[in-house]
Amino acid sequence: MARMHTGKHGKSKSRKPVVEQGSKPEGLELNDSDITKLVVEYAKKGMHQAQIGQTLKEKHNVPYIKQIYGKRLKTVLSESGFKSELPQDLLDLLKRSVTLRTHLEKNHNDVHNRTALSRVEAKIWRLSNYYRRTHALPSDWSYDPAKVALLIKS
Repeated sequence: MARMHTGKHGKSKSRKPVVEQGSKPEGLELNDSDITKLVVEYAKKGMHQAQIGQTLKEKHNVPYIKQIYGKRLKTVLSESGFKSELPQDLLDLLKRSVTLRTHLEKNHNDVHNRTALSRVEAKIWRLSNYYRRTHALPSDWSYDPAKVALLIKS
């Protein structure tokens, strides 16, 4: 399938190794409760889901949480009491839109970043429609740049 804002096609396939659910990967020395403790500890430090997964993979040799638990890292965090208001990918796009808007306030003639802002906002609108449809966001949630700037700064 072609990408939306480039002429390239990309490759859409999973490169994760196939492992039966519930079976432990080879070389894994930690049990489930140890992994849960590590996840909670990293979440208390303020790490995002992607950072937690990467740290577990690099430092503790835990390849994929879903293969061990049978559920995603987001689910493990929400069961431990670390539920975020906004999904992480949407939050990252909102942060990027805020930084682009502050840049464009100082540099009015920057056409390339104005285009980049319109592309980021298009992604925000598409993603927010998806999250409202799947009930990850409230049905009355809407993207307002002024409110988002206040949300990101706080």
